[in-house]
Amino acid sequence: MTGTASIPLLQVQRLVKTYRRSRWSGETTFRLEADFEFDGPQIVGVMGANGAGKTTLFELITGSNRPTSGRVLVAGRDIHQVRADERDRLAMHYHQSYQVRDFAGLKPDFLMQRSNSERACVHLFDEPQFNVQDGYIGFMLDFFRRLRDEGCLVLVCLHPNEPVHIDILADVCERFVFLSRDEDRTSRLRFTADLAALTADAAARRYLGALAERAASA
Repeated sequence: MTGTASIPLLQVQRLVKTYRRSRWSGETTFRLEADFEFDGPQIVGVMGANGAGKTTLFELITGSNRPTSGRVLVAGRDIHQVRADERDRLAMHYHQSYQVRDFAGLKPDFLMQRSNSERACVHLFDEPQFNVQDGYIGFMLDFFRRLRDEGCLVLVCLHPNEPVHIDILADVCERFVFLSRDEDRTSRLRFTADLAALTADAAARRYLGALAERAASA
């Protein structure tokens, strides 16, 4: 299943995920807020410091984490209302070594909706491992592009700690998302069209550190 002109591939609607110090405590230790959509196929770079909520966002999109409020629609289907054993037919979360993250639902599958899809249209790569020594980078970038060309949305989360990571993001991504945690312990998303625009954000420049200038000129 791929998106159409009337059905965006991904809609994240007023999504909130809140963690508290304990079940009985009113103190919020982390809060993620997101509200956005991607209409059609593209490759999106996702960045943010450790603890900013990147993996949490991916888990919410694939249905392996339950939102406090809001919803996620993948190709028009509410991912959290779809059978747990069919959610990867809508969105797939690949973690680091390209293993697919799995999950179990709280409701029995027979009470949930069917995915009505045979293959995922949203693919989320969570800090994939790129080894410059083994020639694997070109293969993976071609894979990302092939998924996009087949009508899929591809989100690539990287934590750039060396120049090659900036080069990878600049080469393959058509849009960027930066997650930043504010003083109120809330993580919010900032969207930019390119890396140069991202570096105009003070929080992003602090995050990139010595690589900010490379990103600005990428």
